[in-house]
Amino acid sequence: MNRRAALFSGLRKPCVGFLTCFCLLGQPVVAQQKKKKKESSDSGPSITWVNELPEGKALPTNTTHHTFPSKVAGQDVGYCLYLPPGYEENTAQRYPVIYNLHGNGGNEFHSFEDITLLHEGILSGKWPPMIVVLPNGGKSTFYKDSHDGKFPIETMFIEEFIPYIDATYRTIAARHGRCIEGFSMGGRGSTRLAMKYPELFCSLFCQAGNVPRTADNFDPDHWQDYLSGYLGPDRQAYVDNDVYLLAEKNREKIVNGQLRILIACGTKDGGHLPTVRDFHQHLVGLNIDHSYIELEGLGHQRTVMIETLAPIWFDYHVESLRLAALAAEKP
Repeated sequence: MNRRAALFSGLRKPCVGFLTCFCLLGQPVVAQQKKKKKESSDSGPSITWVNELPEGKALPTNTTHHTFPSKVAGQDVGYCLYLPPGYEENTAQRYPVIYNLHGNGGNEFHSFEDITLLHEGILSGKWPPMIVVLPNGGKSTFYKDSHDGKFPIETMFIEEFIPYIDATYRTIAARHGRCIEGFSMGGRGSTRLAMKYPELFCSLFCQAGNVPRTADNFDPDHWQDYLSGYLGPDRQAYVDNDVYLLAEKNREKIVNGQLRILIACGTKDGGHLPTVRDFHQHLVGLNIDHSYIELEGLGHQRTVMIETLAPIWFDYHVESLRLAALAAEKP
């Protein structure tokens, strides 16, 4: 690796040296959260349900573009799909799936660097064959349902899209065959979805995903100012979408179901690191084991993060899948 990473793994016995530095930074984080800093989007949430491959951009090897019919959206929705080498020939084999969620302003044409890296790793024998699915989550939706019903992104993903993928392709259609991840908005969305539905996933990789205390941001007099009014005027929507409260509520499912959690962020990612550190501390307080990485000198740079962690980029998911499969075999 060309950057120094500070890592927590097995957080009941953290690294004392790094913990000292971390705790010195932790107190201002809490203070910042109490200020209830508002989040907004210049143009607000939107989505083009089916997109076209951008000019000059090519799909990676073994990657194709498709649509699926969404009842809640009332139309077809685009997604990209990577199938590993041997998928067509080994018709009796089923494969684990990684759901990779894109960042703000993205669509289904994203994370091609991840797929290229995985494909090369599969060919070299470094990683086992896996399917990667790239959903379309729209702009500034954060993979939540909007209060007005215009963007039913969470319902579409959980209740329609995952079952559709399992029915259409030879997946391991169970928690022990399913991972979720994403960068920035995708990291934020995948973290919240994993905390809300821990029974669906065995592995989470949050890549510089902001994790704010949503319930603390509710203001009945100015609810339109937070995420462009996406969650509406009802405080319960903010409670239901608060990843901290979800982690508390579903702690036993997370721990007993052995959902493995990896969080990574750059030390110069000022827009995301404070809440990432806050959530990390929250998991420590809940005694939820997870692995935590801070990349020295890294800003909010997705491709640089991948390049830095390339040798181990898929190791965590692979180990999670292995452990979950072993647990599933036990009577």
